[in-house]
Amino acid sequence: MTSSARIPRPWLMLAVGVFAQASATVVVTAPAFFIPFLHTRRGFSLIEAGTLAAAPNLGLVLTLVLWGWIVDRRGERWVLTLGMAATALITGAAVLVAGTPTPSFAALFLLFLLAGAATASANSASGRVVVGWFPRERRGLAMGIRQTCQPLGVAAAALAVPALIAGGSLAPALVLCAALVALSALLCWAVIVDPPRPPRPAPQGAPAANPYRSSGVLWRIHAASALLVVPQFTLTTFGLVWLMADQGWGALAAGVLVAVAQFLGALGRIGVGVLSDRVGSRLRPLRWVAVAGILALIVMAAAGAAHWPWAVALSYVLASCIAVADNGLAFTSVAELAGPHWSGRALGAQNTGQFLAAAFVGPVIGALIAAVGYQWAFFLIALAPAAALPVVPRPAVEREPADSPA
Repeated sequence: MTSSARIPRPWLMLAVGVFAQASATVVVTAPAFFIPFLHTRRGFSLIEAGTLAAAPNLGLVLTLVLWGWIVDRRGERWVLTLGMAATALITGAAVLVAGTPTPSFAALFLLFLLAGAATASANSASGRVVVGWFPRERRGLAMGIRQTCQPLGVAAAALAVPALIAGGSLAPALVLCAALVALSALLCWAVIVDPPRPPRPAPQGAPAANPYRSSGVLWRIHAASALLVVPQFTLTTFGLVWLMADQGWGALAAGVLVAVAQFLGALGRIGVGVLSDRVGSRLRPLRWVAVAGILALIVMAAAGAAHWPWAVALSYVLASCIAVADNGLAFTSVAELAGPHWSGRALGAQNTGQFLAAAFVGPVIGALIAAVGYQWAFFLIALAPAAALPVVPRPAVEREPADSPA
């Protein structure tokens, strides 16, 4: 049965898209949880183990725009199925390498890099399914639900991977990864229906107008998102060590607080998506998130300086929730403003800019903390959302492109 002959079920497709993206996140995240095992039980240096952990993200960043281009050309169902199936095959090959007594660093790096590159297919394609099948007044909610896939995937990897490799091999964890993405491929092929696309402008077959040439709006959203991702990755990267090393928290209490912040942040993405539906704008709430982020980081810095545990806990959770609230808003806005013939590439560019900015957070913010301490670093990081605020386009630019299907 062809994709066009099947009945589209938007909410079911959303659920399958979330599962596919969460499964891809497990694949990308799992190698980070391999680091202690590889270092202590397989003789890899910390540099080697850390490089393997970074390999999937590198592959992801290098291919996001390419997958977006393929989505624009071939459709969402084909891309999701192919990408998840390729990830399953590559991860299956990694099972064979990891099961040897002395797994090859070069082989694991190449396979993790390719697996990350294949998972990038889900980023643009699952977002396009939401924008293509949900009407504008429900897209914020739908995209907010879709954006929960990252924390869900990270949480699943954190719970499953350490237990699976405790027996002395990476293979069981990689088998889980392969099984998840293989199931995702089957579900995507069975459930996803490509959203309708209007015909390209005359003359017949002519390429759709490039939205990056006609306006600077998309560039501004990409730039603002790159700035707004700095607090998000700062809090996820350094939050645990700040609580333990600077605030004197125990590992269990700090870990629970970070997990609670991640869970509430996922719910917050849904809430801010609903808010954007209610106000009929993505960019107006995005500006509110930037202002709230400035205030939350300043409050958290002050609470940390005072060493008040409850104030520290509340301000950290609040700042973490606000720091992730912009993702769905910007993602949806980019897809809507780019139009159906360019949204795949635009969403790929959106994610690429965010991942590149996030790559600098570890070394740059780490050096900043070493130079001025945690509290002053958090205070200075508030400059990132402050800089993003004037870059966010005004809501007046929001309108459905003339060739939009919705």
